Formats: sequence, structure tokens, C-alpha cells
Amino acid sequence: MTLRDLKPGQQGKVTGISTTGAMKRRIMDMGVTPGVEIRVVKVAPLGDPVEVNVRGYELSLRKDEAAQVEIRM
Repeated sequence: MTLRDLKPGQQGKVTGISTTGAMKRRIMDMGVTPGVEIRVVKVAPLGDPVEVNVRGYELSLRKDEAAQVEIRM
């Protein structure tokens, strides 16, 4: 399951990031690392971006970035 599959209000634990290179580094630099709890706050009307709460702050991710974040509920 990926972060993109979650609906607003749902949460899970990050198990991995399924991309490599600069995109993986960018996602991890924003605090989305394996083992961290993440909750979807809201999704824009067209599905992009996705607003999440991670490590106590709000973060907006693009759909393609959210699809790379693997989670476990």
C-alpha cells in the first residue's frame, strides 16, 4: 500500500520509499523516513497535492511522490 491510497484522516507507518536517486533523497529530507507515523490531512479536489502530517508538521506532496511512499496501516 502507498501513501497515495490513503484517504483523509487515515494514517500509517512508513515502511519504505520505492524510488531512488534525487527523488528518494528529497522525500527523506522532508522527514518521510522508514518507521515514521504519517497521517493524511486532506487531498486537493483533483488529487494533487496530498497534505500530510509527519513529525508534527504539515507537508504537501505531489501524487507521484506520495505513490513512492510505502506504508503499513
